[in-house]
Amino acid sequence: MSDLQYVQIKPQNPKYAIIWLHGLGDSGNGWLPIAKELQLDIFDDIHFIFPHAPQIPVTVNGGLVMPAWYDIYEMSLERKIDHDQIQQSSKGIKQIINQLITDGIASDKILLIGFSQGGAVAYESALSFDKPLAGLMALSTYFATEQKIILNDANKDIPIIIQHGTIDPVVPFVLGEHAKQKLTALNYNVNLQSYVMEHTVCPQQQVDLKNHIQTLLSDK
Repeated sequence: MSDLQYVQIKPQNPKYAIIWLHGLGDSGNGWLPIAKELQLDIFDDIHFIFPHAPQIPVTVNGGLVMPAWYDIYEMSLERKIDHDQIQQSSKGIKQIINQLITDGIASDKILLIGFSQGGAVAYESALSFDKPLAGLMALSTYFATEQKIILNDANKDIPIIIQHGTIDPVVPFVLGEHAKQKLTALNYNVNLQSYVMEHTVCPQQQVDLKNHIQTLLSDK
């Protein structure tokens, strides 16, 4: 399917798929329990895939090797990063999407969700993908490749939902607001939801996640 390793929840005959990308230092296993806790009405019809980021040195963490979708050179508000690595991670996600399509799931039934670093990869992957997707959910993240991404018209109408904590000390809320402003200016359909939380997930957000997923993956 892809060079990326992953954990999955795969029903016998899935109608939909969700690719859920974790943040820096985490693994796909970190989000699997939350997906189960959502108690989606269509859970038994969804093929969940939780990829693991590769193990690489991370400059801002003193060169420590850890799961990361790309290197971060500087934790300034602008976030200086390795763009080649984020594009390589995006390539792996696109390979997964294409395999799901080959397996019989329509592209517009495939949803990308990403948290923090995973959200940055989700932005790059979804907005440059050459077939229409069900949606993009960006959790506590930022639009890291806004200056270099090659946007694809196939996803010019993709629903984008940004969820962000107003007291996030890791990825400041202003970066979620900036992503909304940038994408709105590019004529994307963007919904920003804020929560009084830090760099995490809160109960109300989980309720909203459930509702959005069921709406985005509903039979149109």
